[in-house]
Amino acid sequence: MWWFDRQKPKDIWDEEIQWPIDDIEAAHRIREICRSAADSAEQAGGVERPNSRKRKPDDKNKQHQAERYERAAKAAMEIAMKISDDLLRDSSVRQIVGLCVKANNFRTARILFRAIQASSIREDVLNDHPMLRQ
Repeated sequence: MWWFDRQKPKDIWDEEIQWPIDDIEAAHRIREICRSAADSAEQAGGVERPNSRKRKPDDKNKQHQAERYERAAKAAMEIAMKISDDLLRDSSVRQIVGLCVKANNFRTARILFRAIQASSIREDVLNDHPMLRQ
């Protein structure tokens, strides 16, 4: 049957980017990556959703989800480095910090948090993720 031979669709972070893209488009792409990888980040971090009807993920699935999260975070960080507007970059890094926190990757989240320069965005991140105050 032909539908069994279909390849899995590519994740948004695996798609090739036609550079140059403007800062707003880059920020939108980072937001899409973070939203798409949120479930993988939660499963990689071992966060169990309340009222979840799914069974616990096995080790192989958890490894796969961790790899998906890592590829997504890496792609988002690479795009964020190329954003020239400071506020858009800080806002995008905030999205990536949220993704890292969902995956319980606090080391990377703290490093990225320190890269945020706008005080208003830093305060919003601290309100959302108080564990980054340390």
